[in-house]
Amino acid sequence: VMDEFLNPIISILYPIPAVGWLPLLMLWVGIGEILPIMIIFICSFFPTAYTTATAIKNVDKRLIRAAETLGASPVTVLSTVILPLALPYIITGLRLEAGMAWRVIIAAEMVAIPTGIGALFMQAESLVRIDIIMVCLIVLSIMCFLFERFFQYLESKVCRWEK
Repeated sequence: VMDEFLNPIISILYPIPAVGWLPLLMLWVGIGEILPIMIIFICSFFPTAYTTATAIKNVDKRLIRAAETLGASPVTVLSTVILPLALPYIITGLRLEAGMAWRVIIAAEMVAIPTGIGALFMQAESLVRIDIIMVCLIVLSIMCFLFERFFQYLESKVCRWEK
């Protein structure tokens, strides 16, 4: 039922670039602290929802039927079969979206948000300050690297059976 309801919505909204939402969000929420949060949410929500739905849909149906045959309740099937098998793919989707969220927020800062690394990047570009541009790129790379490590750590703790 959820697949029939959510799939068309996600399929329509998924391909819209996150930066494409920027003009509409600027009108709705203005240029302030909430704008970057909304951009990150929109940038990450639809791909993560799509990845999660696909991961859950691709769980081996034979394993679900086996658990049901052994008397598992729907909640038990969800918590002991579906989620553990889908979780590695969900976390991989989150890892990919974390990097994308950083890139999108930097792009949004370059275009519409007067503060942050993206704004500093654009100011440095207009002043031909290559040193500041390089520092911005290094900071962005370090942040993406740290988020990647965080999700690797999370995956190693949450998905121990995968190793």
